[in-house]
Amino acid sequence: MLEHGGKLREAAQRYGRNDWLDLSTGLNPGGYPAPALASDAWHRLPENDPALLQAAQCYYRAPRMLAVAGTQAAIQALPRLRAPSRVVIASPSYAEHLHHWSQHGHRTSPVPYSELDAAVATADVVVVCNPNNPTGAFVPRATLLRWAEALATRGGWLVVDEAFADTDGAHSLADATQAAGLVVLRSVGKFFGLAGLRLGFVAARDDILAPLADMLGPWAVSGPAQQVARAALEDSAWQGAAQEKLHAAGTRLRALLASHGIASNGTSLFQWWPEPLAEEFHDHMARRGIWVRLFREAARGIRLGLPSDEAGWQRLELALNEWTNR
Repeated sequence: MLEHGGKLREAAQRYGRNDWLDLSTGLNPGGYPAPALASDAWHRLPENDPALLQAAQCYYRAPRMLAVAGTQAAIQALPRLRAPSRVVIASPSYAEHLHHWSQHGHRTSPVPYSELDAAVATADVVVVCNPNNPTGAFVPRATLLRWAEALATRGGWLVVDEAFADTDGAHSLADATQAAGLVVLRSVGKFFGLAGLRLGFVAARDDILAPLADMLGPWAVSGPAQQVARAALEDSAWQGAAQEKLHAAGTRLRALLASHGIASNGTSLFQWWPEPLAEEFHDHMARRGIWVRLFREAARGIRLGLPSDEAGWQRLELALNEWTNR
């Protein structure tokens, strides 16, 4: 199992405390308020709800989509849909992509974002997180479309993980997925703060979505998850208010870090920086009940999400002051 954010039980066991301010996941701390479920939600086998897909296609502006049990399900399944291929993975990024494409006979190459353009020429598949998790780096939409076209001419794929794209969708390719070989992954866990639903979407043409659906099998997404996600995707008033709050909070977090000499990058949901004393910083915060994300290897550094309330902001600021003045 690769390391991810969260794991508060592990943190509690290690540090002997339970009063955690969890900033390790990069989720919206003011998540969508799940509505009451239909009375039969827990008793019926889940059916694929056409209204859910319609809501998703409208929200993401995608021609066709498939609902999946979190984009992790698609990340694990997509490599099994291709014969052994030459696969370029933008690096550093979400480690599950490299992990799963490295299996099933594929030849994988982690490539820095700055070298991706040249690497496309010799690849069958290119996988990019856009914006990147955890660094916040992004590839312009026009560049991605050029790559997708080049890959498609030789039967290749461009897989774009847009899990964190909701707060700035200027570079999203979801609306362009009628093109051959273009696959876009979207998540309701980040912007909507509904990671526990385990629900995401894949946008692509039917020649990819149909075999993917067959591989994932029936009842891939629970009925309750479908009901909650549909409400969230259709609630444009909540979405607009959340965008404003997150943009303000993201700006505040970046300014707070800068005031302590930390030059960070990221999105409205998180900030990351290449901290040279990453383990020490992580431990410093943990001993004050603040759980941050430590990256030990490719993206060596620290990622911080957003506090959920003013008390959390003050707690973070105090811990940063103590780190600066240690």
